[in-house]
Amino acid sequence: MDKLRVAGGQRLSGRVAIAGAKNAALPALAACLLTDEPVRLSNLPDVVDVRTMLRVLEQLGAQTTTLDGGVEVSIPDLASHEAPYDLVRKMRASVLVLGPILAREGRARVSLPGGCAIGERPINLHIDGLTRMGAQIEIDSGYVEARADRLHGAEIAFPHKTVTGTENLMMAAALAEGTTVLRNAAQEPEIVDLAELLCGMGASVRGAGSDVIEIDGRGRLGGTEHRVIPDRIETGTYLVAAALMGDDVTLTGCRPDQVEPILDQLRATGVKVGVVGDALTVSAPNRLTARDLRTAPHPGFPTDMQAQYMALMTQAHGTAVITETVFEHRFMHVAELLRMGADIRIDGHTAVVVGPRALTGAQVMATDLRASACLVLAALVAAGTTTINRIYHLDRGYEAIETKLGALGASVERIR
Repeated sequence: MDKLRVAGGQRLSGRVAIAGAKNAALPALAACLLTDEPVRLSNLPDVVDVRTMLRVLEQLGAQTTTLDGGVEVSIPDLASHEAPYDLVRKMRASVLVLGPILAREGRARVSLPGGCAIGERPINLHIDGLTRMGAQIEIDSGYVEARADRLHGAEIAFPHKTVTGTENLMMAAALAEGTTVLRNAAQEPEIVDLAELLCGMGASVRGAGSDVIEIDGRGRLGGTEHRVIPDRIETGTYLVAAALMGDDVTLTGCRPDQVEPILDQLRATGVKVGVVGDALTVSAPNRLTARDLRTAPHPGFPTDMQAQYMALMTQAHGTAVITETVFEHRFMHVAELLRMGADIRIDGHTAVVVGPRALTGAQVMATDLRASACLVLAALVAAGTTTINRIYHLDRGYEAIETKLGALGASVERIR
């Protein structure tokens, strides 16, 4: 199992290109199931989760052709209506194939999903929504089994925000009969990106980016070309790296409008970030000031950046109270930061971080995707060498992080 070895204390400078968004690429790939015509997707990140989703599609009968920075997916006929456990267990987003398969084939059998152990993340909201659209659904032997002659439009109010639930029902509704209205829908940029793809395929989607989305169903959808948006979480991760150790770092290929909650929070700590077109420039300030943080669904501060922000707060002057409101088990990186010398106390869904603390290198273990990034950031500023174990989590969502950080001047080595 691969590890990363990081020698801390190296200053960062130069340019780094931001990859396409993993969390936009996965629903975009699932949407290819809605048509028998080819769909071309560009700006796909080269990460494990994307490769896993492509394997899921191929298991279902997709023909995939690698393009420069993307892929063409063609599914003239579905070879199977089942997404098996061996693939779905590796990644929770695999459940996104449920809605498209059911809408196209009238039946679907999808294993209950796996992924990072950061909370319950049940799929009951997906199931409830599809049931309201006319599906008959049973849970049997770890699989969701769904049937429907044809889904029909419905008005669905989510009791709380769900990104994958919103995406799954948007895709199912695109081939349903009539109009579907999703209330209290997720508002993330990845939702807007999926809506643009569906519209390119011939669907009618209104309101994406707001909390009410309307989808007029179509009898069939066609092929299209679509460029996946940049990854706002990768953007935020490199912003924190530069805020910790940067002399003059430029991030290219960004969408500054989509990372405004992150930029606002970093600026409040004293980090100066410049915006020039699709580029962000940032350097570490002389003094970081501790600022409290509360995660929230978009347009709030993303939970996927909470761990990285905590690494930053270990170097800030004062006390920062970080409250996690989205996932109940998302402080597992704290124990590893404590091993490196951080001063953090957990009280329920709140972590109190006192800084600045001089971190030292240690053997640490990554527990989930974003915790992995947090430990890499802490290792950049720590004295000595840090070895990060179980980085397969990191590879699920970050494209060649050791190469990108190395190009900025960091000392990062992958041990195979």
